[in-house]
Amino acid sequence: MPGSRSRLFGGLVLAVLLALGTTPAATAGTAVAAAGAVPPVGTAWGEPGPYEVEVDIEAVHTFYRPRTLGPSGERHPVVIWGNGTGAVPGIYSSLLRHWASHGFIVAAANTPTSNFALGMRAGIDLLERRDADPHSVYHGKVDLEHIGSAGHSQGGAAAVNAAIDSRVDTAVPIQPGPLTDPDLTDVPTFYLAGQRDLTVWPALVKALYRDSGHLPAVYGKVRGAGHLSSIGDGGNFRAPTTAWLRFWLMGDENARGFFFGPGCGYCEDDGLWSGWDRNDLAQLVPGPAGT
Repeated sequence: MPGSRSRLFGGLVLAVLLALGTTPAATAGTAVAAAGAVPPVGTAWGEPGPYEVEVDIEAVHTFYRPRTLGPSGERHPVVIWGNGTGAVPGIYSSLLRHWASHGFIVAAANTPTSNFALGMRAGIDLLERRDADPHSVYHGKVDLEHIGSAGHSQGGAAAVNAAIDSRVDTAVPIQPGPLTDPDLTDVPTFYLAGQRDLTVWPALVKALYRDSGHLPAVYGKVRGAGHLSSIGDGGNFRAPTTAWLRFWLMGDENARGFFFGPGCGYCEDDGLWSGWDRNDLAQLVPGPAGT
């Protein structure tokens, strides 16, 4: 578990990277380009991506992935997913398929009690073995250097809890429950609340965000959204979560200016957000070139 000393070290490393003009996204972009590129989508993050999707339902996990993996030699970043209380991946199938269409391999834990993130982290272990297995369809196709955790409600708390794993590079907690502690992690985190969520009140999500001053954190409250607005195809949560994951895990520079730099695109989108904030470390992440 990262303690105060490791958080300080992480902050120093981030400061050095920023001073050099190098962010995790820039590093990701270099790695992806070297192995073959996931196709760009401009800024159409809410629209289906360039890959046809395959769904593999197994006993412990459901995998959402590009049907043909690595057609141009690219490796695919991983998103591990946690369900809300009593839910299964199928409830979120359209959202998880959407991420797969953008080139991610989504390992969704088949558990209705995801809070401790054990099943989510086991998805990484399984993909590591399959990537190394010459008889697996995943062989040599998984980008294990770029992994995100995401989830809804109880699974949103689990997305933060999963980021205790050093293999996880960013977290996307959607309307996260309270059984988590941001102090356990030091990865960039995008906290999402719903304006009309009466189950996980926006104030609870905002409190988690405010407790994340040791890491780059962004808070967005989706206008008009209730607690169930993110199920199915993700609703208005779909595009911004896709953009965040593409930036941090694929180095998608088209997404940078929507989160970072002066006058960021999402900062000024009052139609989408009823609340928006970036902490000090998020404001240090460079915006697009020339800003």
